[in-house]
Amino acid sequence: MKRTQTTLLSCGLVFAALAPVSAEPPRLPVPAFDQSAVAARGYFYVGGTYVGEPGKEIMQGQIYVEVVAPKDVRRPYPLVLIHGAAQTATNWMGTPDGRKGWTDYFVEQGYIVYMIDQPMRGRSAWHPSNGATRMFTAQQEEFQFTANAVAGTWPQAKKHTQWPGDGENKGRKGNAVFDAFYATQVETVISNEETQNRNQAAGAALLDKIGPAIVLTHSQSGAFLWLIADARPALVKGIIAIEPSGPPFEATVIGTGKARRWGPTDVAITYDPPVKDASEIAVEREAAADGPDLFVCWMQRAPARQLVNLKNIPVMVMAAEASYHQTYDHCTAKYLNQAGVKTEYVRLQDKGIRGNGHMVMIEKNNLEIARFVDAWIQKNVK
Repeated sequence: MKRTQTTLLSCGLVFAALAPVSAEPPRLPVPAFDQSAVAARGYFYVGGTYVGEPGKEIMQGQIYVEVVAPKDVRRPYPLVLIHGAAQTATNWMGTPDGRKGWTDYFVEQGYIVYMIDQPMRGRSAWHPSNGATRMFTAQQEEFQFTANAVAGTWPQAKKHTQWPGDGENKGRKGNAVFDAFYATQVETVISNEETQNRNQAAGAALLDKIGPAIVLTHSQSGAFLWLIADARPALVKGIIAIEPSGPPFEATVIGTGKARRWGPTDVAITYDPPVKDASEIAVEREAAADGPDLFVCWMQRAPARQLVNLKNIPVMVMAAEASYHQTYDHCTAKYLNQAGVKTEYVRLQDKGIRGNGHMVMIEKNNLEIARFVDAWIQKNVK
């Protein structure tokens, strides 16, 4: 006992001698969000299959899922957030200038929130057999996402005012906020077909695990949304498609030529009367655009085949005022309605929400848009 006391005393003297006269508190490099509404958080993996020869199998197609639960669950269905191309779940967790993100906001409203990293992306493992990837350059992101007003070529681009940051270089390489955003960007598998098939399977597996939910997608993941709902229509209680990949059948602004040959997707989705091959979907281009500076839509020839598994799910397609999607998202909404899917098309400027580009969840007025999303869910999802 005496030896132990002597040892401890000796250690104490040593530590005292080494301790600084005035210790600084630990530094937190980013602003901390109020977490008082959070009851629990965690993660899990779901989906995936073993592939490879016997004795050398690997798992592919699984997804990382992060969950945050509120102390007071006031919304009847959880919210599943699925990011777009080059992104991960960090899109929902905060903003590049350090403000609160959509996850914390929706938890405060009483939702259980699930965020995924898409298969073959981020914390959901990619393997060489999954196919080639691409990385968006800084200049591509300035054009599409962050500096529309100076780099965008579509007519609405000049209206972009909501990207965060200051100075002449706002939204461009070298600006602190842009650099913080670009640091989050990751490789994306090039094949749309591979990506959509994997996300449909993983999304269905997630819903099988957590039960009925509202699914919110952004950009590229819009195509996955229709496919997940097609696979699990009883488990998708509402759809919020923020600037979903589109328009049906033809690329524009950031691409040219034929695309999404199944209408809203590049891979098979259920129609009635049934379709064995996408070539059976008879389409024609409308005679004129619905308004100035808008893409001329492709629609089905009458009688239109119906997307029968989506017909009982309330859907909102949202487009931002200054985004390149403003030129064509109306075509996606029109096509869905023609195919029997009850779809509300919302242009944010019509709701008094002005100046947004494509990355609405991290722009200056991100919480104003989140409030609108929550109000739409409460009104339309039963």
